[in-house]
Amino acid sequence: MAKLADEMIQKARQLDLLTYLQLQQPWELVPIGPNRYRMRTHDSLKIDHGKWYWWSRSIGGRSALDYLVAVEGGEFRKAALHILELERIQPIEMPQKKLQEEKGENSFCLPMRANSNRRVQAYLMQRGIDRDIIDYFVSKGLIYESYPHHNTVFVGLSESGEPAYAALRSTGTKRFAGEAAGSRKAYAFSFSEGKSTTVHVFESAIDLLSYATLQKMRGADWKAEHYVSLGGCCFSVEEGLPPSLTHMLHEKQNIQVIKLHLDNDNAGRTYTQAIIEIFQNDYQVINAPPPCGKDVNDYLMMKLKQIEERSQNGAGKNFIHEPQRA
Repeated sequence: MAKLADEMIQKARQLDLLTYLQLQQPWELVPIGPNRYRMRTHDSLKIDHGKWYWWSRSIGGRSALDYLVAVEGGEFRKAALHILELERIQPIEMPQKKLQEEKGENSFCLPMRANSNRRVQAYLMQRGIDRDIIDYFVSKGLIYESYPHHNTVFVGLSESGEPAYAALRSTGTKRFAGEAAGSRKAYAFSFSEGKSTTVHVFESAIDLLSYATLQKMRGADWKAEHYVSLGGCCFSVEEGLPPSLTHMLHEKQNIQVIKLHLDNDNAGRTYTQAIIEIFQNDYQVINAPPPCGKDVNDYLMMKLKQIEERSQNGAGKNFIHEPQRA
């Protein structure tokens, strides 16, 4: 089956769900406020100023394409061709993205750097991340400590090597996780210096680093693999589904296998199935969640605790068995 050209996919993504429903299924739209609707069939799916979110399934987006795949269960290629055929038969005035340069809004800027990375290094080590791996990313400028809030900053780079994304995570007792204003999820925190044909996919930067640590613990060369974080389990409105993985696959044409290490919760499982549906015709997609625990970091902490107990009490106890995985 021929692979759709990138420009065709991008054109299909331009049609938002509200416009699609107004044209194809107007009976589904139930007004609930100014520029706000819910769907008649899926009453927990709300459309608010163009963006849609299905609250009962914790997924959302803007494009009709994402809706047809994630909600209606359509095959990605067929859904894209369906939208393109609508445009051919009845030209649709597609909503145009407002360029950041034109508006001067949401321009990206990295948080100010602190004089040292002491708190960040201590925080990541508390989360079980290997010190050498931390130092490697710090040396590349991809992890640093912000000032004055002393958050951990995970930097994502554009094709030109310029910072274009930053995930933020607090190092203190108050839990905080977010993104720097203007961050583009297509450039979410990743690592791709190896020549592997496999990319490992994670919800967060912490999970990515945790998996790299697990690889090192197994004696594997963690730098040989491709890794990409998604910046959370949420459909990207502006850049497609899921933007960072799509970008990685575009940049690394040799990738043949996608291994999904998303969280063991409803959102993680739902998003995993959506990604499988989208990419299964063009790639081998493997569902590889952590064997136990909420996420990859939770699993890493369990493994480290077991190793510590084993060193203290001997090897006679039963420990979590980890399936063999590449």
